[in-house]
Amino acid sequence: MDTRTLSGFAAAYPDLDPTAVDYEYLRSVSQEIVPFGRHVGTIVTEITSDHAIVEIPALDEVRNHMGTVHAGALFTAADIAGAAAFVGAVATRLHTVERLVLRGGSDSYRKPAQGRIRAVASVDLRELFVILAATESGRYELAAKAVLLDDNEATVAKFTFDYVCDLNITEAESK
Repeated sequence: MDTRTLSGFAAAYPDLDPTAVDYEYLRSVSQEIVPFGRHVGTIVTEITSDHAIVEIPALDEVRNHMGTVHAGALFTAADIAGAAAFVGAVATRLHTVERLVLRGGSDSYRKPAQGRIRAVASVDLRELFVILAATESGRYELAAKAVLLDDNEATVAKFTFDYVCDLNITEAESK
C-alpha cells in the first residue's frame, strides 16, 4: 500500500492507494463528502476510471410544483457526477490534487424529468491527459459533461461544466 500524505481535496480520501485503486472506496467516500447532495437525496452509484453515475431517487422532496424533478436537484446530481468522474479519472494521481472547483456550467433541459433520474458524467480526455502528465504544480482546467436519463433511458437534460484544478506536484514526482 502507498502511504503518501494527502492534503487539500485529496485529503477526503485518506485510505486511497493510488497503486491499487479501489473504485468502490472512492464511491462510498464521494457519497458522504457533499452534504448538500445528501440533503437533496442524491446517491453516488458508480465511479470508474472513465465515468461516474449519480442517481436522484423518485422522491416527493425533489419535485417542483409541476410534479417534475426540480432543476436544482438535476444540477446538483450532474455537478456531483462531474466531480466524481474527475475523482475516478485521476485516482492514481489524486494525492496531487489540492483543489477542484466548479467555475461555470451550462444546462439544456430536454424534457420533463420524472421518476428516478441518473446523471452519467465523464471528463474531457484531452484535458485529463494534461493533468495526469503534469510535472509542475499549478492550475489546470478540466471540462466535464453529464447527461441525465430517466428510467426509460430518455435524455431529460444535458450539462457541461468547467472546473479548475490545482495540483501540488512534489519534486520527486516531477522527474
